[in-house]
Amino acid sequence: MYEAVHAHPDGQSTVARYAKRAADYGFEGVVVRNGADARADYDAGRIREEYGVDVVSGVEIRADSPQQASGAVGNYRTDETMVVVRGGSNVMNRFAVENDKVDVLARPMSADGDVNHVLVKAAVENGVRLEFDLSGVLRTHGGRRVRTIQGLRKLEELVDHYDAPYVVSATPGSHLELRAPRELLALGEQIGLSSEFVGAGLAEWGRLAERNRRVQSESFIEPGVEQGRYEEGS
Repeated sequence: MYEAVHAHPDGQSTVARYAKRAADYGFEGVVVRNGADARADYDAGRIREEYGVDVVSGVEIRADSPQQASGAVGNYRTDETMVVVRGGSNVMNRFAVENDKVDVLARPMSADGDVNHVLVKAAVENGVRLEFDLSGVLRTHGGRRVRTIQGLRKLEELVDHYDAPYVVSATPGSHLELRAPRELLALGEQIGLSSEFVGAGLAEWGRLAERNRRVQSESFIEPGVEQGRYEEGS
């Protein structure tokens, strides 16, 4: 299982600190999902050797418009193993699920965002994973927490009905916010998501990283020439 983290300077902890805690908790790897303007500095090979934890390079694109996001996706697609687009508005949610170069639509139910059957079917067609963000359950209270749980349950019904791809994360901004897989599985059971469902979503980060690495290694022909990259839907 993998967790997707915000590392310094996007978060409070270094990638190495995350990896040490992740190893203690039994994670196989971490995905570094920093914003494009807050890239982390780390040596993935050294961290893997020291802690036995895989480190996946990624970027979380945060844009105000599809036009702005489209350019960023194109810029980072060939350099990063994982390309995540932060949603939370209907227009950004739609952009992400309709773009087969995007790996994950993050936080689709946050802010003013929503997901319906049209968007879920587009995600299936383009192989875009929908994120179940558990941070609002873990780190908010009262009405906001209730709304978060309602949104996650609605999303689960749609994902289950259309057999849509998805990932699960607690989106930690510090190693202190990292939760062990068993804790996240238990949390899922408490809010109406089965432990099997949550476990599969945590594992999907790793499966997706493995696929992307394989495709990236196979796609290179010569400088400036690559085979078609992300047309596949899974």
